[in-house]
Amino acid sequence: MIKLYKLVAVCAVLVPFAAAQQTSIHQDGGNWTQDVTGSLAKTNNVIVKTDIGSVRVTGGAQANIDYAIHNHANTSSQETAKRQFDSFKVTAYVRGDTAWIIAEWEGGQARHFGSDFVITVPNSTEQVKVESESGNIEVVSIAGRTSVETGGGGIKLENIGQEIQAQTGGGNVEINAIGGDATIETGGGNLKLGSIKGKVSASTGGGNIQLASSQQDAVIETGAGSIHVQDCGGMLKVSTGGGDIDLGTLSDGAQVETGGGSIHLAGAKGYVRVESGSGHIELDGVPSANVETGAGGIVAKFIQTNAEPHDSRLETTAGDITVYLAPSIHIVVDAAIEVSNGHSIQSDFPEFQVSNEGGPWGTKRAEGNLNGGGPLLKIRTTNGNIVIHRSM
Repeated sequence: MIKLYKLVAVCAVLVPFAAAQQTSIHQDGGNWTQDVTGSLAKTNNVIVKTDIGSVRVTGGAQANIDYAIHNHANTSSQETAKRQFDSFKVTAYVRGDTAWIIAEWEGGQARHFGSDFVITVPNSTEQVKVESESGNIEVVSIAGRTSVETGGGGIKLENIGQEIQAQTGGGNVEINAIGGDATIETGGGNLKLGSIKGKVSASTGGGNIQLASSQQDAVIETGAGSIHVQDCGGMLKVSTGGGDIDLGTLSDGAQVETGGGSIHLAGAKGYVRVESGSGHIELDGVPSANVETGAGGIVAKFIQTNAEPHDSRLETTAGDITVYLAPSIHIVVDAAIEVSNGHSIQSDFPEFQVSNEGGPWGTKRAEGNLNGGGPLLKIRTTNGNIVIHRSM
């Protein structure tokens, strides 16, 4: 008898605690709605998986995990609606330190059927994980980490205390106030990224990307869209197949590439490498840079900083190059127009001597150094003008 009691006790521990659910059905206009509600005990981890529908998870001050699922059958027949509701099985239970809310479609193909999950959890929850086959996902005000995945819906994450992972087959993604690293991927939607304390890895198959701020390194990639980054506290790497790139003032260096768009950089404290297939490139204030464009013009302002000395190169096949140099900068300049043909080199600095090689169609060159010399600045255009200004 004692052994029997022990076996019953062990089985009681192994069986997950299921929630007591309440279900009601009512007509909503010409359609039908089923409301499924329930509550689970507080756990450190919450996992939500559904075959159909959107999911919203919000952190709050309550002690339990409360959920409300609204199923919609777009049919005037109550019998047809009930069959659809019966095909969408919702189970909720606690196993160990994890609360599970699972909804599975067990009928044939789901037609004219939708579902919305509204879940409230303690804001101290350590982990929230949500998976939906196609619906939108939103998670707000969670102290721990968050991982979400949807086959094609949009994603919104806000006020998450630790790292996040977000993946969608093609929807837009919006995140803000993230306390850790952020990894975001969409097959083709736009990315709107707010404040992120950790590292950023964000990619889209073809949408536009905006990043307000990242306190650490960031890698931003899009197949064709534009990229706008206001602030990055670490090394920044951005690339697009053909869109424009607009960057603010960076706390470190950057690697920037576009297949054909223009590039603008407000400034950087480290070495930058910039490349465009054919677009215009403008750098407002950098210590050193390697810049190349297939056909556009280049404007670059070089400033004196405490960054590690590094040689620079500006090169375009067909376009003008304008350079601004701080009077105090230590630099060696080697500038040349390969096919002058009426193009010229102009300089505010008498230290740079201009010469012609091979007559009016030959190479025009300017060489010299400022303040005793320093890193090399090499300037090349095949068919364009070169202007070197003294910056204020």
